[in-house]
Amino acid sequence: MLYPELFAALEQARWSLADDVPWDRFDPALLTDEQALTVKLNAITEWAALPATEMFLRDNQDDSDFSAFISVWFYEEQKHSLAMMEYLRRFRPALVPTEAELHAVRFPADPAPKLETLMLHFCGEVRLTQWYRRAAEWHQEPVIRAIYDLISRDEARHGGAYLKYMQQALARDPTAARAAFAKMGFLMAASGRSGKPLHPTNLHVSRALYPRDTIQSRLPDPGWLERWLDTQLCFDQACEDRVVGAILRNLSILLGQQFDDVRSLNRYRKTLGAAAPGVAVARA
Repeated sequence: MLYPELFAALEQARWSLADDVPWDRFDPALLTDEQALTVKLNAITEWAALPATEMFLRDNQDDSDFSAFISVWFYEEQKHSLAMMEYLRRFRPALVPTEAELHAVRFPADPAPKLETLMLHFCGEVRLTQWYRRAAEWHQEPVIRAIYDLISRDEARHGGAYLKYMQQALARDPTAARAAFAKMGFLMAASGRSGKPLHPTNLHVSRALYPRDTIQSRLPDPGWLERWLDTQLCFDQACEDRVVGAILRNLSILLGQQFDDVRSLNRYRKTLGAAAPGVAVARA
């Protein structure tokens, strides 16, 4: 079982909302209304760990080890949302998300193959780590910068935990795991070239609810994510290259292959006969 080891590692790294966030350093002159609104939308997006947890538990009923780990992941992801809401409660109370706004992102995803879902969420954590690091640079206000730094470190640790479960899956069923990881890794690494980098929060997950079946589609401002990345964070090609590079490096080690670029991963994927991905699932 991986859960005891991961629990201990994440417990040791855990930060305190009361003690590790420098609330007394808040500088109102350094927070714009535009920036405060992005905090609200990120708080709602992080709340989507709730339906993701329901999805993980449903689709992994045969894996109690992974399901136990999800309890830790869920706690830490919900704390991210809470930290941002606490920031708004203290400093921009009019922008605290309502319960209705939070509940709007809780909806069921269609069942999906669990190995593809695992790889999707690993890539999502890699991407989110870089987004939050960039957010910490974009903000000038010290408290929210500290919050984004704390949660970006959590996302990086979550990616490492998912990677351990991917290694476990390879040991159990190498053929299926290689095909699933190469397929989803290519999809996620190549998405930036289309101008819309994929993340579990902007993927369609329910045929019955389409087109309102992404987390982003249920936010108060559905077009926010692209604007946040493109015009506010200026998440440019150099930033995207860091995401893709991390995915390719980890897959190279995991699969025992050398992936220097997305094309080499695609060639490898084709040798495995990987089919086109089906319905994806929400939230990293």
